Amino acid sequence: MRRRELGALALLPFVGARAAEDDAFLRAVRQGGCVVVFRHGQTVSGIGDPPGFRLDSCSTQRNLSEEGRVQARRIGEWFTARRLRPLAVRSSAWCRCKDTADLAFGAAETWPPLNSTFDDAALSPASTASLREALRALPPGGFEVWVTHQVNITALTGRSASSGEAFVVDAAGAVRAQAKL
Repeated sequence: MRRRELGALALLPFVGARAAEDDAFLRAVRQGGCVVVFRHGQTVSGIGDPPGFRLDSCSTQRNLSEEGRVQARRIGEWFTARRLRPLAVRSSAWCRCKDTADLAFGAAETWPPLNSTFDDAALSPASTASLREALRALPPGGFEVWVTHQVNITALTGRSASSGEAFVVDAAGAVRAQAKL
């Protein structure tokens, strides 16, 4: 076999695993009664936001990188190609979350329980309680999309998410599936 053919064969397990992950994710979303919780797309380097950042000024925050903008568009294309339409798209007030939601789904409602608790862990229990309450109120046949931060996803699910990764979370708060679309 040629080197290129061997390289293609080496990718088969990854491609198969990715397809299985996508299928499980798709089934979980179509089942409804869930939320697809995304971590915002890839950002410029850094952790948290610069000192003195303001929510009303994107130029003071850590924002999406070009890769993050591409990720967000790819997420939207994945949902569109499968004719999946969320009942609602909600986002943290941080620009990187709003931009991810807007690029993927066209628009989003800013919802304070999705705001980052990174700089104030005391806010986390109330935010997580609000998210759990909203999960329990979901209609059985549809789904919502929430775009938020790593700290909020971990508080809600007990799991870590990389930039652009999502979890399908049911009304009981259990993770049905995860994927990086």
